Amino acid sequence: MRFVVRVAVNAFAIWIVTLLPALQVTLIPFAPGEGLQVALTLLLVGLIFALVNTIVGTVVKIVAIPLYILTLGLISLVINGFLLWLTAVITSNWDWGLRTGEFWLTVVAALLIGIINAILGGLLRPRNDERSRR
Repeated sequence: MRFVVRVAVNAFAIWIVTLLPALQVTLIPFAPGEGLQVALTLLLVGLIFALVNTIVGTVVKIVAIPLYILTLGLISLVINGFLLWLTAVITSNWDWGLRTGEFWLTVVAALLIGIINAILGGLLRPRNDERSRR
């Protein structure tokens, strides 16, 4: 259930970022591009972004531990931008998906996605009932 919530929150966060034209992040929906196709494209891009974060992001973050220490954690902004860019590269192989512009604008977009994910993920994440553990 947590993964489904994570995908939905990712899709919403990506949608919010695509509404800001200054960040040069665009979404190309499935044809014919109506409301349902946009929503399905967002969910699929959110799924791919969640998988990229889970699989590739974990490996990159483990390898970059010395850089986290050296930069006091600021390298995470660049890594998150790289993961968003990688999601755009993966989806660029099809006629639909995510397209990004300059790398540093992608880093800013990834920062906004991270902030939205933190806020909505904290509000919507399923919680275990404390009484059921006892």
